[in-house]
Amino acid sequence: MVEFSITEEQQLFRKAIHEWCQKHLPMEVVRQMDKTGRMPEGIVKEMADLGLLIMTAPEEHGGTGADWITACIAAEELGYHEISCAIPVFFLVQSSWGYVVDRYATEEVRNAVIRPAIKGNAFIGIATTESGGGSDVAAFKSTAKKVGNEWVINGEKMYISGTEEVQKMGGGYWITCRTSPAPEGAPHKGMTGFYLPINAPGVEVTKRFDDVGRMGISTGGFSMKNVKVPDSYRLGNEGEGFYPTMEGFDLARLLIGAVCVGAAQRVLEIGMDYIKQRKAFGRPIGKFEGIQFELADDWAELEAMRSLLYRTAWMVDERYKHNRFTPLEIVKYISAVKLKIPPFAMHAAEHAMLWMGAYGYSQECPIEMAWRGIMSYCIGAEGALNIQRIVIARELLGKEFIPYK
Repeated sequence: MVEFSITEEQQLFRKAIHEWCQKHLPMEVVRQMDKTGRMPEGIVKEMADLGLLIMTAPEEHGGTGADWITACIAAEELGYHEISCAIPVFFLVQSSWGYVVDRYATEEVRNAVIRPAIKGNAFIGIATTESGGGSDVAAFKSTAKKVGNEWVINGEKMYISGTEEVQKMGGGYWITCRTSPAPEGAPHKGMTGFYLPINAPGVEVTKRFDDVGRMGISTGGFSMKNVKVPDSYRLGNEGEGFYPTMEGFDLARLLIGAVCVGAAQRVLEIGMDYIKQRKAFGRPIGKFEGIQFELADDWAELEAMRSLLYRTAWMVDERYKHNRFTPLEIVKYISAVKLKIPPFAMHAAEHAMLWMGAYGYSQECPIEMAWRGIMSYCIGAEGALNIQRIVIARELLGKEFIPYK
């Protein structure tokens, strides 16, 4: 069923992104960003001028109408060059969640946040995780009650990317709240999606987390106390917000896979350069089979991961363009992308660091930035790894084998 291919136009696009990254994101800039905790001045506008911000939005809404193979190419190149993963996070959050917000939004919301974000003048992200957990979306406690033509929202969101950037740039988040009691046996029902402007009265950014990696983009939390938003800020149908929320997670997981493919490629190249030059016992350490075999295994697995990634991106494009696959057919492959690629990329970084010995454990070596950044995708960004296993097993065995029912 492998029918996908990279077009000549996409190859030229990859070349253009590669050259842009070489100019704007050399390793010394990445290291400086990691040390200061800030993205380079003007980089967001540069990305906007290149058409990278919410590039998946249709042209009539201000985007480039890029398909998901093209979005993965961009994510892979950003992951290759900016191995700390901060700018890739900024890119993928907006490309996936910006797309879903745009897909379900009114024209009022598009004008308020999507079009400005595409131009680099706002940030649009995802805020579902709460203090009690993140993977069990149906159990979230934030509520929204309709009063007239407005919704009154109360709750708290935690471990949210971009909380400082959104305060500086403007914009807001996709949030999911409970708007009606869940029917027995169907906890996912009664959830509704909303666009929440960060500057809405009653929204307060309450916490900043000092993450281990991807230092150039902030992580924080915010509370919502009697926040009023108009019904026009509702995203999708009332009580059906669980499904578009899952759609956003799936698209973000796809782009996470692409970022990690790019980062894995880069760390292996850095490692290969080192083992060809570093000598021990009178010969380059790349001659020793203990290192050669690990490198060979990593290269083979990287090629398999890249094929899985782009095959899945092709399936997503076929779904959106031709309604060829069902969402459940696609989600199995997207979960495989999220399950397999980030841990592989993290282990590839570990292998290269071990080849380098003491140098690999120092900040003279850039690979430790990749290890720290990729770790966030393994821990739970856009869904924990065991959740992906549950999803895959559900599609293989049937819903009657879901462990929590």
